[in-house]
Amino acid sequence: MANTASSAAPAARRPVNRATLYTFGAFGGILFGYDLGVIAGVLVLLAKQWSLTAFQKGAITASLSVGAMVGALLAGRLCNRIGRRLTIMAAAVVVIIGTIACVTAGGWQVMMLTRGVIGIGIGLSSATVPTYLAELAPARVRGALGSLNQLFIVTGILIAFLVDYALSSHNNWKGMFLGALIPAVILIVGLLVLPETPRWLLSQGRDAEARAVLAATLPAASEAELDAEVQDIRDIIRRDTEGRDRWRDLWQPWVRPMVLVAMVLAIGQQFSGVNAINAYFPTMLKSLGFATRTALLSAVLLGVVKFLFTVWELFMVDRWGRRPLLMTGAAVMTVALFFAGLVIKEVNPSHKGMLGTLTLLFLIIYLAGYELGWGATVWVMIGEIFPLRSRAAGTGLATTILWAATGLVTAVFPTMSDKKNLGIGGAMWVFAGINIVLLLLARFYIPETKGRSLEQIERDLRGGKLSANGAEPATGATGEPGEEAGLVSET
Repeated sequence: MANTASSAAPAARRPVNRATLYTFGAFGGILFGYDLGVIAGVLVLLAKQWSLTAFQKGAITASLSVGAMVGALLAGRLCNRIGRRLTIMAAAVVVIIGTIACVTAGGWQVMMLTRGVIGIGIGLSSATVPTYLAELAPARVRGALGSLNQLFIVTGILIAFLVDYALSSHNNWKGMFLGALIPAVILIVGLLVLPETPRWLLSQGRDAEARAVLAATLPAASEAELDAEVQDIRDIIRRDTEGRDRWRDLWQPWVRPMVLVAMVLAIGQQFSGVNAINAYFPTMLKSLGFATRTALLSAVLLGVVKFLFTVWELFMVDRWGRRPLLMTGAAVMTVALFFAGLVIKEVNPSHKGMLGTLTLLFLIIYLAGYELGWGATVWVMIGEIFPLRSRAAGTGLATTILWAATGLVTAVFPTMSDKKNLGIGGAMWVFAGINIVLLLLARFYIPETKGRSLEQIERDLRGGKLSANGAEPATGATGEPGEEAGLVSET
């Protein structure tokens, strides 16, 4: 089937540099991270200017997540209809519109609504980018390249913290929000010259374009190997086309275990407490005695730590595997949160310097553990565990659940951590208990997907070989884990 006006035309006209491909493909994470992180500085300023209550702080912060749930629900159908690439571009346009509307807010109600619009764009992006990256990446590096999404999310958070600190002395919360326009525009411009994924193109019958993208992303592959890869994808598409509705496919017996795994990953990532820390960290430090500028500067330090450990995870995810990273991260977070809560509860509040410094130290360790385990790894797995026909729907469902969990945590945390209730120390212990549960789930329930091609993961799912009991990676002809099955024809 020939198509002259296509979303993948750039791939058919010119060679694609892989570094550019993956970098701009993950650039949607900058938007995600910036809009998550920027609210930390905005709340510190608006809490005083608008006399915000704990409920109002939670409503403004959680509105992004509510909008993101809507965006994630729309993402599955939209990216199957117009493609992964155009869906991400549409997400950036929505963020631009929402951001411009946000800076006109004169009260918390309007800000809550406009932040919800931004959330729709973030939800579209966060549900689609993992699929986009997973379908472009070879199996042997898919984990590392998928982790680029989390690296860019963390980069966006760090940039937001830096902007918050730089503009805080001028009380310029509008400028803090407007910073999101820069990554949104860069994302749109970058995707104008990048291709659609080969799996989506083949599902639309655009074989020549799909082969051009595969040749660009697998430059070392011979013609025979490219033929085998195309045929492998076609076989999966044909098998999926014979199935039922994509959403119904999620509840077929052979897919259902991965839906449950995705729910554990999505809920676990947010119930670990990460976005409570991201959004309210400066506010917490202020309540422990830090000055506003010092609290915002400390947030920058946290952003640097998040970035460094995400870079390290980038190199570890395809060496250690997914499950070991999840278990290690949950263990580190549990210990760090326990001691953070202990310090807050036991250190005399009059010793503000010691109280603030020790709290900062343990929260830095906590975020290092999160980025090592439940940050990038969750996004990698969400993008790879679903079969092709229901991958967009499955990723959209998982991302919707993730955003629902984000909204719940960010809405409840200001009230939960209030001195009249659990307090900050008690809230830290609640999250520590949740991370113990996550450690056990990672050990006994979540499967390993390291070294499998997406097509091999789907074959294993259909054959019952990849279940939620920690199945080991399959081996190729050489007996070595991680041989790319998609480049070897089956006999």
